[in-house]
Amino acid sequence: MQFASEMQKTALALTPIAQNPTAGRWRTEAMRSHATPRLIYITKGQGRITIAGLTSGYGPNNLIFIPAHTMYGFDVGPTVYGHMITVPSAMASEWPDDATQLRLIDVGVQKEMIALTEALERELKSAGQGHSRAAHYHLGLLAVFFERQLVTAPSDTFKKRSQTTAARLVAAFTDLIERDYRSDRGVAEYATALGVTPTHLTRCCNQTCGKSALALLRDRVHYEACMLLRETPTPVKEIASQLGFHSAAYFSRSFAAQTGATPSQFRKSGASMLHLQRMN
Repeated sequence: MQFASEMQKTALALTPIAQNPTAGRWRTEAMRSHATPRLIYITKGQGRITIAGLTSGYGPNNLIFIPAHTMYGFDVGPTVYGHMITVPSAMASEWPDDATQLRLIDVGVQKEMIALTEALERELKSAGQGHSRAAHYHLGLLAVFFERQLVTAPSDTFKKRSQTTAARLVAAFTDLIERDYRSDRGVAEYATALGVTPTHLTRCCNQTCGKSALALLRDRVHYEACMLLRETPTPVKEIASQLGFHSAAYFSRSFAAQTGATPSQFRKSGASMLHLQRMN
């Protein structure tokens, strides 16, 4: 069953990236994935991003491509600013198959990227004739630009690191999580499916992203729980069932342990913030 949420929309979109204390850190930091690819363009600030269980740093003029159904999360500090572009499924074939992180060093290339982004944003905000078609054409130009950078930009260290044995194992683990996180499978069952011991799997996870295998699994479930509580009216009991919890009480205890609030309190706090935003 697929859950409808704002973050799972697949239409072409350009969303600003900036710290928003009222939205909650889980909005960016918790592990999630999308049905279509995402392109992240960081223009200011620096932080860390985890893609398929592999953590790396990012900074200004970084281009980060995340394929569909790939788990990721990143921290957004007070100085960070950028954009996230939703690549519609019909244009996904124009982008790489693997996660990619590029640094745009040349000033001319940086200006070209800014111009392409601004042109896309202009058409997305426009009500003029053919604006949607024009926006998709601009995204196509972005795909060509990205393809050229793969040839001329400095080597993709993220891609090199993702080829290690530990990184490949953790990436396979995140793929399984993405497929099965709504079940009640534990780390031991995932490890068995991967042909390794739970201890070895956790050791590799700690090596590639500084988190245990259990932490990665819980983080993905937690994000989905937060989205369902904030974006849908689904009863808490039903959310618990959908996410593989045997009881609503156990789900509430687990959720409270991570957030310091019960699911109901978390949902109410979101409704209060939305009301304040509308008032302002």
